[in-house]
Amino acid sequence: MPGFVLFAGYIGYGGLLHGVGFPFVAGVLSTFFIWALPGQVIMVGGLVSGTALPAIALAVALSSIRLLPMVVSIAPLMRGPRRSLWKDLVCAHFVAMTVWVEGQRLLPHVPMNGRPPFVLGFGLMLLVFSMTGTAAGFLLAGELPASMGAGLLFMTPMSFTLLLIRGARDTTDWLALAFGTLTAPFVVGMSGGADLMITGFGGGTAAYLVGRWWRRRR
Repeated sequence: MPGFVLFAGYIGYGGLLHGVGFPFVAGVLSTFFIWALPGQVIMVGGLVSGTALPAIALAVALSSIRLLPMVVSIAPLMRGPRRSLWKDLVCAHFVAMTVWVEGQRLLPHVPMNGRPPFVLGFGLMLLVFSMTGTAAGFLLAGELPASMGAGLLFMTPMSFTLLLIRGARDTTDWLALAFGTLTAPFVVGMSGGADLMITGFGGGTAAYLVGRWWRRRR
């Protein structure tokens, strides 16, 4: 199901690429190398508006920094019985919201020697779905109504939200979801992915501090 949701979301992204005249091959490769819709949309928007390449690279990097805490938190679960740097780096590339949420739920039940293959197989499957969706959206753009493309693009964040709700385990998890949701209307539209940084990092930090205070009081 997460693969089909990503496929649908990237159909919307492919339609966006076609609408702004972005090259087909470069658009599909952007999914392979960046594989994060907010960063990809920032990149396309910057290129179309004529923004300098260093500024675009910085904006995409800032948008993608939000994934670093996910990689750090799930890295111990992705490792096999023997430490392998190249396997860790390849597995880290696949860590986005879906892999992080599902990995937190499923990896503790996978034997250690099967964890790297599990992450690589699951992540590669999601990446193939995403690249196929990008290509399909680009090729079907002439037949796809704009409202439908926007709706498909919106399915991805909605799916992420549902996955986070399903994976919430304690008070801090629920507080992080609440703080991020309440902060979003005040920062929407900020450039360079700053909105995601503020809602994610700010909301998560506030949730951690409040959750820690609450546990001490109990």
